[in-house]
Amino acid sequence: MYDASSHFSSCAEISPAMASVGGDAKKSLTQWLGEKGFDEEAIRRMSKRCRNLPNLDAGEASGVWDYLLNDVKIEHRKLRYVVTKCPKVLTMSVNEKLIPTVQCLTTLQAKPGEIAQAIIKFPPITFHSVEEKLCPLLAFFQTLAISEKQLAKLLMVNPRLISYSIQAKFSQTVDFLVGLGIDREVMIGKILTKEPYIMGYSIDKRLRPTAEFLKSAVGLQGSYLQRVIMNFPSILSRDVDKTLRPNLVFLQSAGFSKDQIMKLVAGYPPVLIKSIKHCLEPRVKFLVEEMGRDKGEVVDYPQFFHHGLKRSLEYRHKILKQMNSRCSLSEMLDCNQKKFAMKFGLIPVA
Repeated sequence: MYDASSHFSSCAEISPAMASVGGDAKKSLTQWLGEKGFDEEAIRRMSKRCRNLPNLDAGEASGVWDYLLNDVKIEHRKLRYVVTKCPKVLTMSVNEKLIPTVQCLTTLQAKPGEIAQAIIKFPPITFHSVEEKLCPLLAFFQTLAISEKQLAKLLMVNPRLISYSIQAKFSQTVDFLVGLGIDREVMIGKILTKEPYIMGYSIDKRLRPTAEFLKSAVGLQGSYLQRVIMNFPSILSRDVDKTLRPNLVFLQSAGFSKDQIMKLVAGYPPVLIKSIKHCLEPRVKFLVEEMGRDKGEVVDYPQFFHHGLKRSLEYRHKILKQMNSRCSLSEMLDCNQKKFAMKFGLIPVA
């Protein structure tokens, strides 16, 4: 079996000598922070967030600042944001913490610019030990067929993942998905790479209530439910009462039967999260009143709700009406503008 700790060992041992911080060591931390653009109120708030900050040597803080600015390439304005949001980052050892973490993320094929963005999104990513956190995390995700490169992508998109407990968070979420019939070895890794934020949600407060709603209220069962989760995993993270239920109620009020709604959601899951006012309502109205079609036609082509109202639906309907041509929604919409024009003789077939 692959030994993740040996993969990172060379990174963890890196300890290059830091460049001299010159006159910064002679300055007070308050003076140094002021020169970096922090006013007195900001410094006071930062000191409340990090009790060790007032005792920090300005030279040490300067070393961290210079490394993040010059080596990690976090631009000055965003670095100020990072330090304001999480002043503890200035107390990190460059040699013992920052360099090993950055080197190991680089080894996982994360690009320098991505590492900078990850630190900006979640500065505490710099707090975690390579051996104690990154190695076990890599080993766990490998059991889900997630490669090193995919893990790097996950951490760059959602760096907060590194702060979660494997046993208390990751394992329980995986077990929950397996309980819904999702294949552990094949599909769970794909779901996580498609929706890295799903791991951050509470099972009892968000994931389970949403899954139960999809099963009981929408009628998704078995392979239908599994396909929806695999194709559109972010639906599990949506709030039932704020988003999913209002959309369901709208579809019911529009005249769709329970079976039709189940097929709509199975065919195009975003129908449950699209804006009623800006997407669902105007498209249903256009379908019935302008196109003269039965609502049942969208059950056969749920992607209807994906297409732009003016640029796609109105334009193509106008063309077909002028040509006195009739076709199914999929024939009308399931192609780009060029293919549509070629299909209906608007331009010569190449």
